[in-house]
Amino acid sequence: MKIHKNIDLKKLNIISFATFQSVLFALIGLVLGIIYSIGGFLVDCLVSLNLLEAENMNTPGLSYGTILALGAIIGMPIIAAIIGFALGILEALLYNIFVKCFHLSPQDLFK
Repeated sequence: MKIHKNIDLKKLNIISFATFQSVLFALIGLVLGIIYSIGGFLVDCLVSLNLLEAENMNTPGLSYGTILALGAIIGMPIIAAIIGFALGILEALLYNIFVKCFHLSPQDLFK
């Protein structure tokens, strides 16, 4: 197997990079949504069982808020994917402009 050390990346495909970044952000959003949902559900359960005081936690216990917290499993990845796509477009555009203006390759940047 031969590895090419002289890969010259002069231009990024903007949509491909934005899609890749969108998938990465969606996965991060999914992990954070799961953590948020589990945490919110546990706090609401503990308040409902009177193991935590409702006044300190700002929650009445299991309620509509619990369902909304579980909605973070769907909502956070969607929001993160949209943000990731927009940032991917911006980053690819900036990279393409930078490489075009300064006639640099990635190897030149890290010498």
